[in-house]
Amino acid sequence: MPVSERYTPAPRHSDLGEGYFDTVEPARFPEHRLRFRNQRWAERVGLDTLSDEEWLAHLARFEPLPDNLPEPLALRYHGHQFDSYNPALGDGRGFLFAQLRDAEDGRLLDLGTKGSGRTPYSRGGDGRLTLKGGVREVLATEMLEALGVYTSKTFSVVETGEKLDRGDEPSPTRACVLVRLSHSHVRIGTFQRLAYEGDTDRIRRLVEYSAEHYLPSVQGHEDLPAMFLREVCRRSAELTASWMVAGFVHGVLNSDNMVITGESFDYGPWRFLPRYDPDFTAAYFDHTGLYAYGRQPRAVFKNLSRLAQTLRGSSSDEALERALDGFIDTFNRARVSGVLRRLGVESVGPDEDELLLNATYDFLAKSELGPERFFFDWFAGATSEKRALAGPRSGDYAGTLFDAFRRALDAHQPSDPSRLGHEYFQRDEPVSLVVEEVESLWARIAEDDDWAALEEKVAWIREMGEAAGLARR
Repeated sequence: MPVSERYTPAPRHSDLGEGYFDTVEPARFPEHRLRFRNQRWAERVGLDTLSDEEWLAHLARFEPLPDNLPEPLALRYHGHQFDSYNPALGDGRGFLFAQLRDAEDGRLLDLGTKGSGRTPYSRGGDGRLTLKGGVREVLATEMLEALGVYTSKTFSVVETGEKLDRGDEPSPTRACVLVRLSHSHVRIGTFQRLAYEGDTDRIRRLVEYSAEHYLPSVQGHEDLPAMFLREVCRRSAELTASWMVAGFVHGVLNSDNMVITGESFDYGPWRFLPRYDPDFTAAYFDHTGLYAYGRQPRAVFKNLSRLAQTLRGSSSDEALERALDGFIDTFNRARVSGVLRRLGVESVGPDEDELLLNATYDFLAKSELGPERFFFDWFAGATSEKRALAGPRSGDYAGTLFDAFRRALDAHQPSDPSRLGHEYFQRDEPVSLVVEEVESLWARIAEDDDWAALEEKVAWIREMGEAAGLARR
């Protein structure tokens, strides 16, 4: 079948004109084996009616979608990578393939690739993605979406039949091409590249484009650059808070890995916390802990400061500083509200809510419990006391720090205790995604080509998001 009536093409990025991208050709792969198809998001953008063969034609061979971009666009950008500026970046193994509207809320969404071949920015790389990398991105995006983090969506993974040599995993290893659905691929690094080149006209055009298509609430403001920065800061602060509440460590918070819409994307060495630890790092090459779990707010704010620097001259320094100043308050409020949502309880007021947040993390810092276990046991607040104290980790719920948590929890009423009747909360164990589980899932695929465990895990993750009502779509 062709695309459905919900499909609304919107190829807008080429409207920017020259200087923002290069047209490229996709790689030609020897095989096309569909391994993951995100049907629920395909429905949101009108591609759910494609047959598997049509899906492969568009999302593996990259034949243009109807009335969409005629050629893929490799986007240009620079960025700070582990605090060192790199002017040799850009889409090195991906491109913007299509743009289309969310049928439910009208957002402009991008279909972008990873592992789709070499571009002018490949810097000697092969432009490919390992199948393990694709599987890891499926897991990261599904778990984050279920936990309420504003994230890109893994839309498609197709195994390509190629073998890759990599230094950080057993080789040769299998290859894939991934397509992600994202709310913009305009990065902080996109602005940095233009500033590096002294191209103030294109910076102004990019601000206007971003306001028109992604941040309409700031459009038409007298001081558009400052209001644009304020909105990017607000969204980024909320994103960072949601990572912290989810116990998620992105791993590589370089400025080219942050987009203006405050959406989390591009998952490499990510991890979820096995237990609360501010110094926990995800990337084996992050030797100084620059992007450790507890340092993520600082890393994000530093990148926002770099964005502000690219806007100097287009707005006053005072206005840009005021825009940046809103980050901390927004982050703190979002973190409190995020903890309340994970516990499934109502707000009482700023002081009591802050007390519950502090009591939660004081307890987690001294316990051996993983965040998923804790929030699973105490979802819906005091209503879950009997369930939690009859569970397999009941012995952990004791001591002065736990008592302080219980007193703070008692002040908050459950938001919707009927959610405890969901099948998910009848399980003995919560869904979790620590690194050992990820490796186990991959081993089943690598050794036996067994995808059943991955499919079961994705179904379980989606069940959790439905049960707790956290999923942000």
